This record gives sequence, structure tokens and C-alpha cells, in this order.
Amino acid sequence: MSLTRSILTPLGSYAGLQRADQLWKSLREGTIPTPQVVETSDQPLSTIAWDVLICGGTLGILVGAVLAQRGYRVALLEQGILQGRVQEWNISRQELQKFVQLGLLTEAELATTIATEFNPIRISFAEQEIWVKDVLNIGVDPVQLLAILKQKFLDAGGDLLEQTPFKGCTVHPNGVAVRSTSNSLTARLMLDVMGHFSPVTRQARNGQKPDAVCLVVGTCATGYPNNPAGDLIASFTPIQNQCQYFWEAFPARDGRTTYLFTYLDAEPDRISLETLFDEYFRLLPSYQSIELEALKFQRALFGMFPCYRNSPLQPKWDRILAIGDSSGAQSPLSFGGFGAMVRHLERLTQGLDEALQADVLDRRSLSQLQPYQPNLQVTWLFQKSMSVEGKQTLEPDQINQLLRDIFQEMQFLGDPVLKPFLQDVVQFGPLSKTLAQASIAHPLLILKILPQVGLPALIDWLGHYSNLAIYTVLYSWSRSFANSLQTWIATLPPDRQYFWHCRLAAWKYGSGADYED
Repeated sequence: MSLTRSILTPLGSYAGLQRADQLWKSLREGTIPTPQVVETSDQPLSTIAWDVLICGGTLGILVGAVLAQRGYRVALLEQGILQGRVQEWNISRQELQKFVQLGLLTEAELATTIATEFNPIRISFAEQEIWVKDVLNIGVDPVQLLAILKQKFLDAGGDLLEQTPFKGCTVHPNGVAVRSTSNSLTARLMLDVMGHFSPVTRQARNGQKPDAVCLVVGTCATGYPNNPAGDLIASFTPIQNQCQYFWEAFPARDGRTTYLFTYLDAEPDRISLETLFDEYFRLLPSYQSIELEALKFQRALFGMFPCYRNSPLQPKWDRILAIGDSSGAQSPLSFGGFGAMVRHLERLTQGLDEALQADVLDRRSLSQLQPYQPNLQVTWLFQKSMSVEGKQTLEPDQINQLLRDIFQEMQFLGDPVLKPFLQDVVQFGPLSKTLAQASIAHPLLILKILPQVGLPALIDWLGHYSNLAIYTVLYSWSRSFANSLQTWIATLPPDRQYFWHCRLAAWKYGSGADYED
């Protein structure tokens, strides 16, 4: 019996790992079936029960609670019972304040959702260590957070339909009819929040293979020496199995959570999740300076996060919008999920509010809520430089050396450059300073990474980098003339107001100007 199997079986996680591995194998081989769950009809619905029907409750409740509090008729479908997982969600405090700013939580309620808080957190590549504070240093208790939001949603008049799995839907000219196990539910708009492998998303992507995948495995365990610090990203081994291994570690309420993750493509010969877990257990003693026998494992964690260059996913049908992981609206360097949803929560809920008021729910109008974001697209080159293509031969320490050089210059430039990047926000000014500083300190850097990433990828990146500059200028311009611009927008019809507000938000988020410290 493998070490992974012997540890995960008593935790009740080995069967889940096997299912995830089978899904990962099917993804690599391109054999995942494309469901046909969305149909269209030219006949209008006779009655419409809700304004918004949200499919997927774990993160859908964030959007649903805001819309319900604004007076919309909202129903939320969850295939099981809506409750948070035991494992904490890590986030930064300024990001968490969005819940207070949106009126979802009071400061006192927010405090009850925080399970852990720690400082500092480390970035480490072999011999180099950088320490920062207040980045992903808050561990949120999902059980407590979702329990509060669930009650807020119900108090605001929302309808929670638990143990109601999504089976399919039909788009009509005036609404959407969603099929569940035993009934049909109607709404003006349907939000797909069912995650990366949502059947609606799979139909929309029509069998498209992801351009990149992040594989993650890990555990939460007790028995570690007291360590109040965390690791945001750490690497201490050379390239192995055509992968560069990266680590994360966070203090948790019931132990310490450690993750091993790697970036790779979805070619058939890539390693399995179980093999990556074997590597995790092999290297964990070296990483945390402790023997496995000293640890008591509480739970196992694993997953895969597919990324697509043509993200966020544009609506394929009227009256259906994918948000969160269903839309792929995260950078290829992040895990998406809770942090990505919170980052865009204000923009999405404000845009949905206006779209519902103006009744602009066709796919062209809804696409304004999933705009092109150059600050996310530029990270594709970073992802490519942190991964090894299947047939590439790189120097064993090439990726570690590259990251050492880049982060050394970011550290030299200080927190205004370093901290936004660590929170998955790329801005034109800090990025340009880093590139300029790196080119002076390491003049051969581009020549070293060009064979790895390829000339086409670099040319593509230059286009997104230019657009990042343009979006930065446009957002700065919109801020300079904010009063005049808002006065002019207020004179427009509601549908044009919606369009312009979406455009201004696209410039803001696409330039990374939404970052707050």
C-alpha cells in the first residue's frame, strides 16, 4: 500500500482522491463528455417566479445575499446542504472588509468569522527569503461565514433550495426555466456559480482543453512545533517530474496547513494527483523539518484548477452568466475560489443590479460583466516561466533562479511593488519598475527565459502589457474627470448608463486599480 493511500484512507479521503485523479486523467486525454444541459426556446414563459436564480450555493450565497438585500427576488439552488467546509479560507484583511463595505456583515460579525490571524508570511526560493506582513494572513472560518450569510439571505427574503441539484435549463425570450430533480424554476436571469467543472461551462467551452492547470495537494495536521508564520510561496527543490514544486503553509485553528502545488499543461503524460501526493509526503519532512510520524493528520486537501486564455468565459446564451470559477475569472497563478470572488464581488453585484434594473440581460449586455482584463492576461507569461512544458529540457534550478532574481528586485523596490503582486494584482507602474530594475541587475534574464516561454508567448504578452498601460491611463483619466463624467452618464438612458459603468469598472479592475492597502 502506498504512503498516500495509508494516510488518506483513515481520513476518508482516498476514494475522493481517486475520483479527482480520474477526472484529471479524462481532462488530459480529452475524454470528459460535453453535456447538453442548456436549451433554447422561442416561446415566452407565462410566469416568472424570481429575478435571479443562482446555481451553486457555496460562493453563490455571497452574490445572492447582496442582491436579496437590494430587494430582488432571489432563489439559490444547492445540490446538498449549504454549509462551509472545515478548512479555512486565507485572505487579506483589506479584502475581507468588502463584506462590511457592502453591508453584508458588521465589524462584530466579521470578527466572529476570523479563525486565525498571523504574521509574517514568507517567500522563499532556495537560499533567498523575503518576509512580508498582512498578505493572506487571515484564516476565515467558512462554516461561520456561510452560516451568517445564509441567515442574512433568508432574512432579506431570499429562497434557499437545498438538496436541489441543477439538471438543465431552457432559455426563453423573457427568462430561464431551470430543471431540478422534481420541479422547474423560472427567473429573469440565471447565475452559474457551480465551479470549474460546471455542466453549463463545459457545454459553453465545448470540450476545449485548458491551456494550463494548477495541481494542489496538502493536509492539515497537528504535531508541528509552534510557528506563527506562514509561507506564501516556497521552493527548495530543483525541477522534478517535469514540474517545479512550490509550497504554501498557513497556521490553522486545529493545526498547520501545508500545500504542495505545481503549474503544468494538460498533456496526457502529466503526473497524477496521487503521484504528486506521494511527492508531498516524501518532501514534507524536509520542508517543515519534522518526521511524518510526529504528525497527526486531520484532513487531506487536493484539487485541480484549469485555466483558459480566453477567460473570463463570455456568455453563450441570453440570460445566463457564469461568475466565479465557472467563468475562469482568475489569473493562471491563483487558485480562484473565495479570494477571486471577493475581489470582484462589488463590481459584479453593482453591475447585476444595473443590468436587472435596465432589463439588459441578453448575452451581449451580460458580457460587459466579464470584460477583458489585461492585468490578468499578462500573468500568463509568468505562469509559463514557472512551469515546464512536457518535452522541454531546462536547467534544474532555472525556475528557482529566475524567481530569486525577480523577487529580489521587487523586494528592493518595496511593498508598493511587492504586495499587490503577492495578492494577484498586477499594475503597470510596479510591473514596469520591476522589469526595468531586473534588466539592469540581470541583463541576460530575457535571453535565459526566451527559449523557455517562446517568442510567440512574449509577443502576445507585449500586447497585453501595452493594453495594461492603456487601461491605466484610461482609468486615471476617468478619475480626473469623475464628477463631469458621472454627471454626463446620469443623462443617458439606463442601458447606456449600465454600459458606461461597466466600462469604467473594466478599466479599474483591468489596471489593478481596485487594489487597496
